[in-house]
Amino acid sequence: MKPLPHSLYRAEQVRELDRIAIDELGIPGLTLMQRAGRAAFEALRQRWPRARHIGVLCGSGNNGGDGFVLASLAQAAGLRVDVWQVGDAGRTRGDALSARQQMEAAGLRAEAFVGQDLSAVDVLVDGLLGTGLSGEVSGSWREAIEAVNAAGESGCGVLALDIPSGLHADTGAVLGAAVRAQVCVTFIGLKLGLFTGQGPDYCAEVLFNDLDVPPKIYARLIPAATRLAPPEAGAYLPPRRACAHKGDFGHVLVVGGDHSMSGAARLAGEAALRCGAGLVSLVTRPEHVAAISAARPELMCHGVGDAIALKSLLHRATVLAIGPGLGQGAWGRQLLGAALASRLPLVVDADALNLLAAEPARRAQWVLTPHPGEAARLLGQTTSEIQADRLAAARALQQKYGGVVVLKGAGTLIVDSAGDVSLCSAGNPGMASGGMGDVLTGVIAALMAQGLACDEAARRGVCLHAAAADRAAAAGQHGLLASDLFPHLRELFG
Repeated sequence: MKPLPHSLYRAEQVRELDRIAIDELGIPGLTLMQRAGRAAFEALRQRWPRARHIGVLCGSGNNGGDGFVLASLAQAAGLRVDVWQVGDAGRTRGDALSARQQMEAAGLRAEAFVGQDLSAVDVLVDGLLGTGLSGEVSGSWREAIEAVNAAGESGCGVLALDIPSGLHADTGAVLGAAVRAQVCVTFIGLKLGLFTGQGPDYCAEVLFNDLDVPPKIYARLIPAATRLAPPEAGAYLPPRRACAHKGDFGHVLVVGGDHSMSGAARLAGEAALRCGAGLVSLVTRPEHVAAISAARPELMCHGVGDAIALKSLLHRATVLAIGPGLGQGAWGRQLLGAALASRLPLVVDADALNLLAAEPARRAQWVLTPHPGEAARLLGQTTSEIQADRLAAARALQQKYGGVVVLKGAGTLIVDSAGDVSLCSAGNPGMASGGMGDVLTGVIAALMAQGLACDEAARRGVCLHAAAADRAAAAGQHGLLASDLFPHLRELFG
């Protein structure tokens, strides 16, 4: 297998890459299909070296053709192979038909799938539906997908060809039902839907093979998004000069912590400190000052009762992070109004986003960091609508509010001020706990305070946050706390 590339494509773009390879560069489609089947069979042997009984489910399109090739190779290798045809076999055409005929010539035939129990095999190969799927899966297709998932739950390995059947290649949405694959081998271009939406939940491991198409074909298309890989430790910011002082690294002002929510502001403030901000001030309710100062004396904590008191502190700050624990009452609205009236670069999260949804504004120098629920309020949609097409939602947020948008979740998306999209595939489900977003707010604010533009601070901040969480999760995902990231944030800065 090849290393995972950074470019992510929509299904129609991958089809265009395929067309260029076949029509303009003269690579026969059957040759590409044979390469795909061989690459998938090699992945199967590496992932399940003790497997002796293989089951392959094939549809009537090219995805099924890949499956026919794999089945032929498995039989030639001495494995026991069962092949099931789903859908009308008479609709198989072109290269897929040639692949099936070659399989049949070798003495292996497909049996019609009519609801058989598939759990007797060691590994099931999903060659049912490719990237062209757009409507909801139903009928025998859904029955086959459910049979694959039932076998997977009973201990059978599941390998998907190109994309798990039933998963939308562009959005990662499940179209009624989708195969839960332990491994997916995807070809020619990485599909965006494998890494966002529900994609990560339906494909535990993604492998890539470009089928040896010439690299020059990729120059013809602009990818839909760029997959971010966290930098190596020590590469997030340049090394510090020996004569550096705290004034060189900016001053983050965190605003939040309404009644009973002081912890959110404190997490954001400490994250900014752990990520190298020279100074961090925290504006909160007066009654929270003593406890926060005692627990983390490095935070300069100010109790304020209204926007007038906040304004006197703004002139000292380099960047303002507002929202963690801010609340949506009169106090929070006043402070947000003062923040928006300032000319400071902003990181806007949590309740500040909910208030912004009620009174939208547009700004160039800010980073908005909504989770799907907050994104829904900002766009006047439902959370389900946001999750159904996360890329479209992130772009709509950036177009409406300006600046940089970070749409959090599995496969966090960053849309920068130019409209370019990045995706962070690092991170883990242990991050689904209170306070993680507050830490991200502090991380991004600290990077901005130290001189990074909003765009780059958002990209690096998301990667840094995810990489720290992955390190922290080495001890287990359950019970992972937001504050568990702090020592790893320091380590990653080097």
